[in-house]
Amino acid sequence: MWERIKHILKKEFIQIRRDKRMVFVIFVAPLIQLLVLGYVVTTDVNHIPTAIFDQDLSQKSREIISLFKNSGYFDIVSWIENEKEAKGVLDKGKATFLIQIPSGFSKDLKKGETAEIQIILDGTNSNTAGVILNYTNQIFSSYSQKMVEERISKVRGAFYTFQPQIMGVKLASVDPEVRAWYNPELKSRDFNVPAVIALILLVTTIMLTSMAVVREKEIGTIEQLIVTPIRPAELLVGKIIPFALIGFFEVFLITFFTIFWFKIPLKGNFLLLLFTTGLYLFTTLGIGLLISTLSKTQQQAMMSTFFFIMPAIILSGFMFPISNMPKIIQYLTYLNPLRYFLVIIRGIFLKGVGLRILWDQMIPLGIIGVAVLSLSILRFRKRIE
Repeated sequence: MWERIKHILKKEFIQIRRDKRMVFVIFVAPLIQLLVLGYVVTTDVNHIPTAIFDQDLSQKSREIISLFKNSGYFDIVSWIENEKEAKGVLDKGKATFLIQIPSGFSKDLKKGETAEIQIILDGTNSNTAGVILNYTNQIFSSYSQKMVEERISKVRGAFYTFQPQIMGVKLASVDPEVRAWYNPELKSRDFNVPAVIALILLVTTIMLTSMAVVREKEIGTIEQLIVTPIRPAELLVGKIIPFALIGFFEVFLITFFTIFWFKIPLKGNFLLLLFTTGLYLFTTLGIGLLISTLSKTQQQAMMSTFFFIMPAIILSGFMFPISNMPKIIQYLTYLNPLRYFLVIIRGIFLKGVGLRILWDQMIPLGIIGVAVLSLSILRFRKRIE
């Protein structure tokens, strides 16, 4: 049996080596995808184009503007002089965020009255708008606290240190200290780049294996393979192993760039990462073979591959939390191998967890792999018969 499989392996490697486009897809394209997606796929909101409409032109209004400017999130791109210009700057897309400080703002603050500032925000992208509003609330809360402390200091004296007191008795206060585990700097890149590894493996392995049997049909060699002593299962195993080895090579390559280029440390066990990657490749290669047995041409295989990949990415939790999806869709995600591997690879990279934590993700991943690969073999045998 192994002798027959060895000949199939030799044939596949020779065919891959002769196809220059295949070599590019295997060795160069994954690195390009990693570098592009690693920098592009981020939920951090920075450099927000901001317009300023300062009708007060006072020291207090300039303080507010400097807080936004020095926060590192807002870039002032336009200074507005009238209401018409203020409306046009958002309509034309020159700015996403508009701060309008009305005249009399500083006078209201001096009187101890509530001073108002109008914030106009382009809410086309609801997620970005929510993050911007969160930044804005933090800046205004900090400024309001500062104003309260300054006012109380003036009332109690220049040497007063602000502490909540009643009748000279110091009250207990809560001083929260927030600590983020696993991703202390809260960088979305550290969260997304390990997931990009899973996406690249999904796209590459399914695309390559989906062409495996179809290519034999188109060039007319499938009949020659059928009449040989090679069994259907041996033929499929011989076609899977080269792409599995390619998948492991890409894991080594991409992990190297993730650690040394993006400076994202691998906190978990690398051998566990390889083992779980094997389970994941078991499912992706099986899906690719199933598509290959169902397709008659390479064009059909390509279209079927994209038909599977796009929903798999959307329903994996990579872009949108699964908990936010409708219940019926949440149940559908349990059939998606990418869902489980994202939890596994992020857990190994960021948390350093092991089998004790990840076993409940590995078991369904293995079950899906066995089921899909078995179905592919049965489907191929039926077509031969």
